Amino acid sequence: MVIALKDKWIWDFWIYQDGADYHAYFLQADNTLAHPDMRHRNVTQGHAVSKDLVNWTHLGTTFRPADPVAWDDWTTWTGSTLRDDTGLWHLFYTGTEHAEEGMKQRLGHATSIDGHNWTRVGDGLALDLSGPDYEEYTPGHWHDRAFRDPWVMKNPKGDGWVMYFVARQPGTAEPNAGGTIGFATSPDLYTWTLQPPVYAGGMFGQMEVPQVFKANGKWYMLFCTDGSHWSEAYKRFNPEKPVRGTHYLMADDPFGPWDVAPGPFFDGAQGSRYAGKIVETDAGLVFMGFLHDAPDGSFIGEVSDPIPVRIDADGLLHTELDKLPPGAKV
Repeated sequence: MVIALKDKWIWDFWIYQDGADYHAYFLQADNTLAHPDMRHRNVTQGHAVSKDLVNWTHLGTTFRPADPVAWDDWTTWTGSTLRDDTGLWHLFYTGTEHAEEGMKQRLGHATSIDGHNWTRVGDGLALDLSGPDYEEYTPGHWHDRAFRDPWVMKNPKGDGWVMYFVARQPGTAEPNAGGTIGFATSPDLYTWTLQPPVYAGGMFGQMEVPQVFKANGKWYMLFCTDGSHWSEAYKRFNPEKPVRGTHYLMADDPFGPWDVAPGPFFDGAQGSRYAGKIVETDAGLVFMGFLHDAPDGSFIGEVSDPIPVRIDADGLLHTELDKLPPGAKV
């Protein structure tokens, strides 16, 4: 069954495998709010665990905004979770504050001994925007300061840790050509150094919830975006009708250069899955996304069942919906 709660909407999520257990962390909000769009400013994080990505045990709320006044006292949005070499759990997340009307995003850090009860490291702030490579809040050009959705992993090329995140490059005349994937490095998960973006290809206005992984000798970076954020350059590269959904970059090296995967959007159908993640299982790769709009246009707010994924001879990813068991909700 899908990841769902009777009294809450669920949307962006991330999954961490710890031994035989898959831990799902997700954004949640009460579904009694007057409109689903209000969920973004009334958010906490939920936690569920599974051994098969199908049957889930919900553990309740795991993280929430700080008490006022703080840099993350309004929202604690999407991030990633991992354990370090000592076994300590780390949560990296996105925060905004009331004092700035939520317009400036920053990246936060908390730790836990059990993966559920979190303590902020200091005031929680791990990394703030700075330098010439990242776009500040520019009213009238883009609707917020994009600096969010940290994906943290061990440095695959040496010691320490690396972080990928959503950002924008300054000075782009076309707003939809400004989306980038930012990058930072750390020796210890506590001290972070902002680096130039690893991707600034001018293809999308924003490239949300990145996930980086290696499969069959190639590196992949999933991201999601809306059809309204396709640049003119990407419309020429991919002439299909713009859709909302999840696509990916490909590279031979985790630090790039990265290129947008050719061909059709990986998982795109206006109103369908969003913020997708690839999960490695004993049976192979599967894809999950949160379910956005029902056929009648209403917001669903659940996470789909896992969909098998095939990698073809050219390294391109394909969902295999025909291999789903009867009753799967995708």
